[in-house]
Amino acid sequence: MPLLPEVAEMLDNLARIDAPPLSASSPEAARAAYDAAPKPTGDDMAEVTDSTVAGPAGPISIRIYRPTAGDEPLPIVAFFHGGGWVLSNIEGHDSLARRLAAQSGAIVVSVEYRLAPEHPFPAPHDDCWAVTRWLADHGAELGGDPARLGVAGDSAGGNLAAGVALRARDEGLALTHQLLVYPCIDTDWSRPSMVDNAEGYFLRTKDMVWFWDQFVPVEHRENPYAVPMRASDTSDLAPALIQTAEFDPLRDEGEAWGERLAAAGVDVTITRYDGVIHGFVSRWDQIPSAVSAHEEAGLAMRAAYRTDGADA
Repeated sequence: MPLLPEVAEMLDNLARIDAPPLSASSPEAARAAYDAAPKPTGDDMAEVTDSTVAGPAGPISIRIYRPTAGDEPLPIVAFFHGGGWVLSNIEGHDSLARRLAAQSGAIVVSVEYRLAPEHPFPAPHDDCWAVTRWLADHGAELGGDPARLGVAGDSAGGNLAAGVALRARDEGLALTHQLLVYPCIDTDWSRPSMVDNAEGYFLRTKDMVWFWDQFVPVEHRENPYAVPMRASDTSDLAPALIQTAEFDPLRDEGEAWGERLAAAGVDVTITRYDGVIHGFVSRWDQIPSAVSAHEEAGLAMRAAYRTDGADA
């Protein structure tokens, strides 16, 4: 289908700005531009707390979102923000983390993992794994139920969530669910969505090449924790919801990853949102389809974590 009218208008506005591609920018300039962009207002929470978890290179900052008051242990979701492993942080994804907590009814723990290129793979992955492992051991201290622990992430965060899910399987940590929103899964630039959506739809294919070059040194490109599509075995992974966007260079790899999981017997749902672009779930103030994606994610997570009710 064609671009949704509100998405086409957004792209027209971006074209008038005529911003240079990220591949022609520096990490510092790209971060400044991202931080300056407006973000939607986040959902109200019963409690939001900042803390730290011991990591492989020092303390890792986390932000803990509890959507409802009370003493009942809630499911726990380790959330890894997007931004090409180079951009954003806990603050930049605060509104999306709040929305995820509100929709899922779970305690969401947003992770301030180290960013590339200053800290390339395995640093971001190791930080996300350290927090997930800590939540499995100490989640009850947050009022959570470690027996109902999952991971979630958008874009580069989806890559980190998929890598952590693989590592959890390999190291015997049972996860309940994984939410992968337009995840970065592969380094194959020849897929149709990489070619057809290479220019003009916000995220450029050349930007993805640049992001991967910041994140993964050549010697790690066969490591499935860095590039999940390199995994030789995708069985026994946590059930997954994978959401993709029609006009996104990452569309095909996310769907191909879902097909690999399904072929290995994993319970997976793959949903393509038509007429939208990469990043749409973070723009629910402009793109109504984002609300549908939030609701789908919330219902899937509530079913997986066995929570009742639904938050708007």
